[in-house]
Amino acid sequence: MASGEFISIYPTELKFPFELRKQSSCSLQLSNKTDQYIAFKVKTTNPKKYCVRPNAGVVLPGSSCNVTVTMQAQKEAPPDMQCKDKFLIQSAIAPTGTTNKDITPEIFNREDGKVIDEFKLRVVYVPANPPSPVPEGSEEGGSPRTSLNEDESKSSSLPEAVSRSLEEPKAKSSPSEAWSLISRLTDEKASALQQNQKLRQELELVRKEISKNNAGGLSMLFVVLIGLIGLLVGYLIKTT
Repeated sequence: MASGEFISIYPTELKFPFELRKQSSCSLQLSNKTDQYIAFKVKTTNPKKYCVRPNAGVVLPGSSCNVTVTMQAQKEAPPDMQCKDKFLIQSAIAPTGTTNKDITPEIFNREDGKVIDEFKLRVVYVPANPPSPVPEGSEEGGSPRTSLNEDESKSSSLPEAVSRSLEEPKAKSSPSEAWSLISRLTDEKASALQQNQKLRQELELVRKEISKNNAGGLSMLFVVLIGLIGLLVGYLIKTT
């Protein structure tokens, strides 16, 4: 904290989070150390680059005032992130009852032995997104167990991902292919049912013929024929 005869200023540097093409802001706190009205004015070496609110005002006795400084979006970063801009804060005793509207340049003129306090502040750029801290396990001499476990889990999941990617095309088929398969199966089932019905009719005719020709018993030839027909019918029914 910088401290003069009239006011204290915190912080003593203007630190802006720097990010290309984005505005950034920082704040100053001006504290009145006296029992009098103190007027202040903020100046900069690069007024087109910064917006100061308020850039002038009055700090009441024993109170504080916040000043916000906004840096306009920058298209390029300076070499080595070093900024040469400077700010100057002037302060002087003002008549009791002075308001912000009453601030004039004459208040800060050095005449008739008037005391003017001045503070110079430099501008510092800081990274907008600082890198995250290094995990303890990855420090030199530390245990790399955590990183190894992560690598192992990633490598073990890789074959599973490849297997899923190979199986997905098999599981997924277009609607046209699905309808074609259903239609083909339906036709095959209808054909099998027709053949089954035809075989049943032929079997019935054979039974009637046997009953006519051999009332007392069945010949061996017809028995074998009936058995073969029965096996064929059972196979067709099972396949459908």
